[in-house]
Amino acid sequence: MSEITYSKKNDEIECVRYKDWTKSYLSHTHTDHLTVGYIEEGSVCLVMNGVAEIYSAGDKFQIPPDVLHEIKAIDGQSYSMVVMCIKVDESECAVDYENAVARLNELRKSILEKPENVYLIEQMAHDSCISPFHMIREFKKAFGLTPHQFQMQCKVRKAQKLLAERSASEVTYDAGFYDQSHMDRCFKKLVGLSPKEYKRAVKPASNNA
Repeated sequence: MSEITYSKKNDEIECVRYKDWTKSYLSHTHTDHLTVGYIEEGSVCLVMNGVAEIYSAGDKFQIPPDVLHEIKAIDGQSYSMVVMCIKVDESECAVDYENAVARLNELRKSILEKPENVYLIEQMAHDSCISPFHMIREFKKAFGLTPHQFQMQCKVRKAQKLLAERSASEVTYDAGFYDQSHMDRCFKKLVGLSPKEYKRAVKPASNNA
């Protein structure tokens, strides 16, 4: 029987275990987190920045913070793996200013801190002092996602945190979604589970040191 469980050691480390899983995950990033994975059974295809590599039972992989990636099941076959998400210091994963304009990094921080706020592309471009088209192109070049994709991802990440203590219906608007169906759709696209399924899969944080 396939299942997924989420366990938090503390606010810095989260462990996710996939057992007999067959779902694939579209391109996304993990902001301010180093992701370390271990394949227990089967194989997966990990695509990082457009480069695909197969990982099979016994293999380990690492995904740096803010690196665009996707995980694909191979030919519909199941896999089992353990993934640990480790929070790193924000200064360690900030984008190099030689490759991204400083104000785009500020835009990223604004979205990350308040993903629930209404922040239209036109306003983002105005705040970044560049045209919308150029802003979108440069933001994606620097962070792997368009501003809109990044904001939606951040909304889902915020919903994940809030679901630890509250019901899905209570989380919807505080995470910045229009309604429950909007959150369900975006959440399932990124996480592979509905908010209610995710809430059932989350284990209480350990109080051990």
